[in-house]
Amino acid sequence: MAKKEDLEFNKNEDINKQLVSELNRNLERIYLGGGKKRIESQHEKGKLTARERINYLLDKDMPQIEIGAFAGEDMYPEHGGCTSGGVVGVIGYVSGRQCIVAANDATVKAGAWFPITGKKNLRLQEISIENRLPIIYLVDSAGVYLPMQDEIFPDKENFGRIFRNNAKMSALGITQLAAIMGSCVAGGAYLPIMSDEAMIVDKTGSIFLAGSYLVKAAIGETIDNETLGGASTHCEISGVTDYKCKDDQDCLDRLKKIMDKLGDYEKSGFDRKKSQKPKLDPNEIFGILPDSREKPYNIKDIILRLVDNSEFDEYKEEYGKTIVCGYARIDGWSVGIVANQRVVVKSKKGEMQFGGVIYSDSADKSARFIMNCNQKKIPLVFLQDVSGFMVGSRSEHGGIIKDGAKMVNAQANSVVPKFTVIIGNSYGAGNYAMCGKAYDPRLIVAWPTAQLAVMSGASAAKTLLSIEVASLKAKGEEISKEKETELFNTIKNKYDKQISPYYSAARLWTDAIINPLDTRKWISMGIEAANHAPIEKYNVGIIQT
Repeated sequence: MAKKEDLEFNKNEDINKQLVSELNRNLERIYLGGGKKRIESQHEKGKLTARERINYLLDKDMPQIEIGAFAGEDMYPEHGGCTSGGVVGVIGYVSGRQCIVAANDATVKAGAWFPITGKKNLRLQEISIENRLPIIYLVDSAGVYLPMQDEIFPDKENFGRIFRNNAKMSALGITQLAAIMGSCVAGGAYLPIMSDEAMIVDKTGSIFLAGSYLVKAAIGETIDNETLGGASTHCEISGVTDYKCKDDQDCLDRLKKIMDKLGDYEKSGFDRKKSQKPKLDPNEIFGILPDSREKPYNIKDIILRLVDNSEFDEYKEEYGKTIVCGYARIDGWSVGIVANQRVVVKSKKGEMQFGGVIYSDSADKSARFIMNCNQKKIPLVFLQDVSGFMVGSRSEHGGIIKDGAKMVNAQANSVVPKFTVIIGNSYGAGNYAMCGKAYDPRLIVAWPTAQLAVMSGASAAKTLLSIEVASLKAKGEEISKEKETELFNTIKNKYDKQISPYYSAARLWTDAIINPLDTRKWISMGIEAANHAPIEKYNVGIIQT
């Protein structure tokens, strides 16, 4: 076990806490949305901001987690950026009921829809669908961002998919509530009206397929927006909306009343007992994680600081040692944990196995453990710090492809909810085997120490440099040692930016970058959400021996 008085422990602690401080500073900037001036402008109109609306709506004494806070980060500099993708998404509680809230942020380009906005809304709907979780839309948007309409409008996973999901969710019996708290234009008008109930704020909310200017241009009719599609029109004449609210607070109070009267839901029946805090101090995680990903650490030291009472029942402890599997509880919930081991260990044959690499025996063990958790209806938690599968003649002759296929097969066919935490490396096929985004984790989060890529920055730079040098030499150019070093650094710097957890979070490859100390909360709320959706199948597929 690590000790607080160790010099290495203290060094690790300083570096990892600095990364969390950087995360918090970035989040503080994100929380300002489009900036203080636009927040003031929103207030001058008598409107709350998206985050203020969510804070007012959610129960104050209950936990909450934000999905996609870094969506769109540094993605559209030529268009002035799109903070949080122009929409705030939170899983929290309203009147004691767990739900998702999706709120357009009108301080970011008037809430206009960028490509990442559509992707984020689809992700929030996906979470709702997978977990049968009620969803509340707080609508305040100028519609599609026209300069990028070709990237948001026509494709399968674009804007229109949201309304298709509205219909599918309704058929599944998932509660959808909508509050029109600002503009709601064109195709976006369908989202609130395809919800179960819709309310609109008087004088600030409006909904129409075409605004007054377009109406004038299209059919020559002169009419103002309020008469065309304001609260009085839709509550008294068209019947499009169900409730007329005097201001934002009144509208949000109406949502609380509706949520307070929802019927109960059928549960999956995941096992939960009284929560216990870890006996070992979770703050010690900062000192255990090494300052360099080349250095080993024992993943069990991390696990024991995440699980209830620091109790972990390990499965096949002496076999397949580069992956650790076992049963535990997190915030009372029964879980199965699959975690990459970073220490160098000996195999059952006495061979040295390098940490963070998946070998045949560890893949075989993991596949069997995943099947066991499915059989017992136990949610799975994956702690990723993986460099990939072992390569070379010994591994190939030993059937690494066959054993890796077993693990991926079990992963793909698993029906219990899965939750992925990227602690360190998430490289290559190891990302897939350890439940990367492509394998449908209910939630996937990264610690500030995470890296996602096909391979490490240094390895990728060496590979790409070899290709670049060969190409230049083929053209007859001579490459000096200095030029080669310059090319290597240029390639590595670009690649290092792409493997950053912020790069991944911006593109919603992960749902969030989190403080390691919040890991228990994310997993607990995720399992509670998953408990809304009964498991219909228990078949994990046949895995050949």
